[in-house]
Amino acid sequence: MSPFSRYAYAVLWYNILVVCWGALVRATGSGAGCGEHWPLCNGSVVPAFPQAHTIIEFTHRITSGFALISVVVLYLRARRAFDKSAPARRAAFYALIFMINETLIGALLVLLGLVAGSRSPWRAAVLAVHLVNTLLLLAAIALAAWWSARTPSGASSPLSKQLRWATVAIIVISALGGIAALGDTLFPAASLSDGVREEFSRSAPLLVRLRVLHPVAAFLGGAFLLWIASKAQSLYRDPQVLRYAAAIQLLTFAQFVLGAVNIFLLTPLWTQLTHLLLTDLLWVSLVLLSASVMAARPQPS
Repeated sequence: MSPFSRYAYAVLWYNILVVCWGALVRATGSGAGCGEHWPLCNGSVVPAFPQAHTIIEFTHRITSGFALISVVVLYLRARRAFDKSAPARRAAFYALIFMINETLIGALLVLLGLVAGSRSPWRAAVLAVHLVNTLLLLAAIALAAWWSARTPSGASSPLSKQLRWATVAIIVISALGGIAALGDTLFPAASLSDGVREEFSRSAPLLVRLRVLHPVAAFLGGAFLLWIASKAQSLYRDPQVLRYAAAIQLLTFAQFVLGAVNIFLLTPLWTQLTHLLLTDLLWVSLVLLSASVMAARPQPS
């Protein structure tokens, strides 16, 4: 790989870790650790005598700031390495746009008080937008890295339509997952039976009743992803296509198992973070599978 490619993949991995730390902030109720101050923390550049919640939130802000810088550098390096029409440069530009959006949405959550124990319906809406923007950010960074070494052939693929539907499916499932995770954080269930009963109770909060949508959508979407990966393996012999198709199969099965464990253990912190990490890896694998398909030609066995 070229130096730009290595840097782009490093930025991708770093941003995935930052996303997981953001989930830690939500799961631990640390979103108000710096109060309703942004970009300052409790009115200071560096908080004095911080408590645990403040340390978690302040660390997330620091790492997010470095993430912003890393994407700015990615775009500047793309401008130097590629001409205007290069796909890698366009992807780096969109990564910068989505990173700016990410920063503004994070600031909005803090300034409007849509953090910690807030049960405002706007929190779920903004959180869903936040998650979708995060996926688009990771996709843009991944494509900048991948297209810096290979370019799309421009040929049509028999899987193009299915891959587009799979992309939409993961975005919807992830948004539903974020809403479900918020419901688990704000309204934790005492037991599995109590949680199921609350989800089908008309008197339960809306966030609790919406939780059931995520596992149903995830099961259907996962089955669709397994079919697409199998189809790609039968149509292509390109090593990149085969690699990402296999990754999708492995990660989808892992998500099925971890999702079930997450439900039965009543969403402990470690399963929430691992579930999100695997979701990001599955999403990146789908994005790179799509890019690989665009650069390869079908060679059916």
